[in-house]
Amino acid sequence: MTRITLVVLALAAVTLAGCRGETPATAAPQKPGGAAAKPREVRVVPAAEERVARVVVATGTLAADDQTVLGLKVAGRLAEIPVDLGSPVRRGQVVARLDPTDFRLQVEQAEAALQQARARLGLPLEGTGDRIDPAETALVRQARAVLEEARLTRDRMVKLWERELIARAQLDTAIASLGVAEGRYQEAIEEVRNRQAIVVQRRSELEIARQQAADAVLVSPIDGAVRERHASVGQYLAAGAPVVTVVSLHPLRLRLAVPERDAAAVRVGQSVRVTVEGDPTAHGGRVARLSPAIQEQTRTLMLEAEVGNERGALRPGAFARAEIVTAAGERIVTVPASAVIVFAGLEKVLVVRDGRTLEQRVQTARRDGGRVEIASGLTAGELVVAEPGNLTGGQTVTVVR
Repeated sequence: MTRITLVVLALAAVTLAGCRGETPATAAPQKPGGAAAKPREVRVVPAAEERVARVVVATGTLAADDQTVLGLKVAGRLAEIPVDLGSPVRRGQVVARLDPTDFRLQVEQAEAALQQARARLGLPLEGTGDRIDPAETALVRQARAVLEEARLTRDRMVKLWERELIARAQLDTAIASLGVAEGRYQEAIEEVRNRQAIVVQRRSELEIARQQAADAVLVSPIDGAVRERHASVGQYLAAGAPVVTVVSLHPLRLRLAVPERDAAAVRVGQSVRVTVEGDPTAHGGRVARLSPAIQEQTRTLMLEAEVGNERGALRPGAFARAEIVTAAGERIVTVPASAVIVFAGLEKVLVVRDGRTLEQRVQTARRDGGRVEIASGLTAGELVVAEPGNLTGGQTVTVVR
């Protein structure tokens, strides 16, 4: 039997089967009674247009705006430290105090030395005025009286010498005595000036003693809380030894690294929303400082934001997530998160047109709760299937509300 004969027989068999009403194996199965498949019921929602703020998300670490290790300017034995770890402190509050006995004695000694110096100068023991006219002091007045007497004696001796009533030696003695009196007068003036300088020196020593007594009390220069305590009561401290570390709690400084692609949109003064692990509350802040250069190793821009912390809910050193609001009131298109289908790395939604589903590729952006921003591929008002499940494109559907 030839090949042509076999082909002819096969065609005849197919024709005979068609005449008998047989169904080919590849034909689509029909439901009993020959009815078409029932359309699936689906719930659709329109793509909504919303106004939201455009943000740049970054993570960073909260740091204290001020942190200082407090130490005493003078040495001594620690007599009191009324604060401990975590104690809140206010600016000017006492955080430590040395034994004041030695400092009180030094002040009394300096006061006595000042009074002695004022007495030698002829000033009252108490008072703030340390200046006096040298001519009004007893020392200078006495020297001036001796000088006047020597001058008168010399004048008398000159007259007697002119009358040849005395010897030349007596006149020479009178002239020499006048020279000595002039020298003592000048010396008296210099001595008064020296005593004035001593009074000023004693006054400075008294002020130093009083300052040391004041420095024996340590006060906080900032508002904040004690981060660490370094000393204990009874311990002898050298000058400058650390006593406590105080950190400022309000405001805090948040250091962030923003990717280079987002850096151009960041400006000083923009608002920042900050959240930390374990605290759902969003804390407000603002961008305070920007680095002038991009870091070449990480391709990021460093910035600092000031975050308010009046209630003390935030702690320095905590890891924080920040949203920098770069644009307010931007219009975006959103759909429910359940409407987005992700398959093989592609994102799509099902839209309903003329009773049939149609697959439409989209590109998503931010997610906020149960809604997703559609960056491209969908316009506001288009109807999308809210929960597509295993529904595919091209199927007939019935929209239900």
